[in-house]
Amino acid sequence: MVITFSAILFSFLLLFQRIKKNVFFILYLFSMIALAFIAENFWNWRVKLFSKEAFLLFVLFHIPLINLFTFLAYGRDKYCAKKGLWRIPEVQLHTLELLGGIIGAILGQKIFKHKHKKKSYMATFFATIIIQIGIVVFILKYLRIW
Repeated sequence: MVITFSAILFSFLLLFQRIKKNVFFILYLFSMIALAFIAENFWNWRVKLFSKEAFLLFVLFHIPLINLFTFLAYGRDKYCAKKGLWRIPEVQLHTLELLGGIIGAILGQKIFKHKHKKKSYMATFFATIIIQIGIVVFILKYLRIW
């Protein structure tokens, strides 16, 4: 499972240049690998390499963690905005959203009252939601579930 998770996540690093600079994605990456290691070695959740079960466990771990780190990124960006420190680039926030962190982004916008009034940001944010809905519909149709 650790090898499967590592291969999936490090392939994102190789494919997308912007992710390499995203500290929150790097923290997410190491958290996912650590969680896979714990699940495999301490909880005895053993699955075959690159199996359907490994992918489903990846998704099960991915959704809460990417949303947590997206939420933390919004909090950090709001803190930096208040203190006049170096901010997190918007493209990095959008990347976390596109990777599945929409719920964390919405919570971050509501709780920290951050980025919710900027029209250009929100336009890209809603485009990201539409892209994700399209991806889900495509997967459901491809799997003949819908």
